[in-house]
Amino acid sequence: MSLFSRTDKSLLGQWWWTVDRPILAACLTLAVIGVIMVATASPPVAEHLDIGSYYFLKRHIILLIPALGVMVGVSLLTPRQIWRLASVCFVGATIAMILVLLIGMEIKGARRWLHVAGFSLQPSEFIKPAFAIAAAWFMAQHKKNDHMGGTLIAVALFGLSATLLMMQPDFGMTFVLTLIFCIQIFLAGLPLRYVVILGGCLMVGMLFVYFTFGHVQSRVDRFFNPQSGDNYQVEQSLEAFRQGGLVGKGPGQGTVKLNLPDAHADFIFSVAGEEMGLVVILVIMGLYAFILLRGFSKLMEQDDMFNVLAAGGLLTMVGVQAFIHMGSAFNILPAKGMTLPLISYGGSSVLAMGLTLGALLALTRKKKR
Repeated sequence: MSLFSRTDKSLLGQWWWTVDRPILAACLTLAVIGVIMVATASPPVAEHLDIGSYYFLKRHIILLIPALGVMVGVSLLTPRQIWRLASVCFVGATIAMILVLLIGMEIKGARRWLHVAGFSLQPSEFIKPAFAIAAAWFMAQHKKNDHMGGTLIAVALFGLSATLLMMQPDFGMTFVLTLIFCIQIFLAGLPLRYVVILGGCLMVGMLFVYFTFGHVQSRVDRFFNPQSGDNYQVEQSLEAFRQGGLVGKGPGQGTVKLNLPDAHADFIFSVAGEEMGLVVILVIMGLYAFILLRGFSKLMEQDDMFNVLAAGGLLTMVGVQAFIHMGSAFNILPAKGMTLPLISYGGSSVLAMGLTLGALLALTRKKKR
């Protein structure tokens, strides 16, 4: 029995019959898995910090509930309303990122957080989806009227966002933002030289970062030559997968997480490998793959360039972020602290992912007959 009748003309009724329910179900499944994993991975970290065993779990649930509310609420909006919301978010996130450089908290040599009413806000998490949507709008307008210069505006937005991220510095976020823009340029059918130029700038930037920042050089060197330095976290991550085997040790039974300082966030996938085993981590990977494949297949049904570019950028963001997290855990990429969407603990990242997936659901909705 369906939740709403097909003849239901209410806002929720029309939403139910136009939203992509399989993608929605996959997102909710990942959120449930996330609660389970934070519940089992975070107590050792909290106890080490002497803040109560379930401190991180409580905060995760407190933030996850409004994040899911944001996801559903944003998915009710029209594409034009999505653009307006993203514009406000982009301006707000840009101002907040400037404030971060001036008065933000410095942690491990980086300024990425603002302390607001007892909550650590990371504006860079919100700049990614806001940029993807804003850039898509201007590029789509350029396709309609090439005298508007929409693509140049999108390039300017990218330059501003990337510069602010590099000043924090946050090279992982800059890499994700660059890939988002590359995919949007490709989907827009712009000359291939733009992608080549952007890719060349990315390569030059990576080389500059490697030779300029010692901690980045150390991570890359240890990835290619494990004997060149301390690989403790990566070794513990791989050990977690080895001990987990096919079906895992069971929730809460893992021991490797006791040796990982960020088990509830940057290495939560490793905890899942030890306690849930290969079967569950394949399910998690399958859910992300399903969201990406179904999302891009829905783009083929769209005839609006803005919807295609914005949704394509958002899907790229989710996919790249998940791949970097899992790749770091498997040691197929240099270690990079990045949350696993909807699963890792993280205040700003959870809220920003709710916004991202809500916009994706809105942009891929079926047109009302």
